[in-house]
Formats: sequence, structure tokens, C-alpha cells
Amino acid sequence: MTDHGVTFINVIEVPAERVDEFVEQWRERVALMRVAPGFRDVRLHRALLPDARFQLVNVAHWDSAEACEAAGLNLMVVASVDEARKVADAEPGLYEVIEHFDKGDHNAQ
Repeated sequence: MTDHGVTFINVIEVPAERVDEFVEQWRERVALMRVAPGFRDVRLHRALLPDARFQLVNVAHWDSAEACEAAGLNLMVVASVDEARKVADAEPGLYEVIEHFDKGDHNAQ
């Protein structure tokens, strides 16, 4: 485990009129994931425009890729994801930070 952990990013293509339905399912999954070992935090972002390709972007932080993957194997999570696929298409991936600048960083090029 590193101090930075890993970032799970999932871009979600869902019709604007079904976003609320998807968000309810997402909340159920988060209730399961947030108690999993290695979970740090999660945020769901919603597009400002209804014609955006990806209406939702899910960003979660985990201690490690293994912790994230193990949480995703929970049978209740698997069932919930299968249900969500009836409403939306998603493109999940795990990422690590390679660059980071804060507002106060003056050495950025």
C-alpha cells in the first residue's frame, strides 16, 4: 500500500432521463463498498448538460488495486452492477497519480 493509493474512475453513459434511477442503484452499491477494507472515499459527478455523452463520472479512492478489486467481487455488488448495466454503459478503470499541483504550487511549468 502506498500513501497515494489508487483512484477508480468510471465514466457512465446513461440517458439523462434515467440518471436518477441509476443514482439510486449507485447509492446501494456505495453502501456495500464503503465498508470494504481499503475504501477511502467516493464522489459521483453529474454532467451539467443533458446531451453530454457521459452523464455521470464516479471517482473513488482505495488503499490499493487489490482492495478495490476484492470489494468488486462481493456477490451483492456484482448483482447490483448487473442490474445497473440494464440502464447504463460504463467504462471503469484504476489509475495512479503521476502529477499533482495545488493552487499554492508556484513551481508548476
